[in-house]
Amino acid sequence: MIFKIIKNINADLIRLILAITYGSWFIYIGIQHFLDPDWFEPIVPKIIGYPLFWVYISGLFEIMLGILIIIPSSRRIASLGFILFLIIVYWANINMWINDIEIGESRLSQQGHVIRAIIQIILIIIVAWIGKLKPLARN
Repeated sequence: MIFKIIKNINADLIRLILAITYGSWFIYIGIQHFLDPDWFEPIVPKIIGYPLFWVYISGLFEIMLGILIIIPSSRRIASLGFILFLIIVYWANINMWINDIEIGESRLSQQGHVIRAIIQIILIIIVAWIGKLKPLARN
């Protein structure tokens, strides 16, 4: 019984630390979308047009979801939102990969793009665990 309580406290503490770190990072990146939109614009797929609009919208969602993931009562919905968001915005990363688009005055190698894809999957797994989404969380 005591070990189960300690285990839950440890999981809750780790979840709290991850939620704050994860949320803070996305809030920071979201703010960067407004401070330096030119940095993000090149990877917006040309087919959808209006790159500045999409940079601002994605920045807004990163800030909102970042705040919501930090708040315990909204973590589940924020996790679902983040998963959907991370899947949708990966289109920009695929665009950058396929069209060999420079971002921040550099280009990713093939290996760099593969690592970026793996990171995207890891981000989805982490946010699912933070939000206690099944099957990644038991409680």
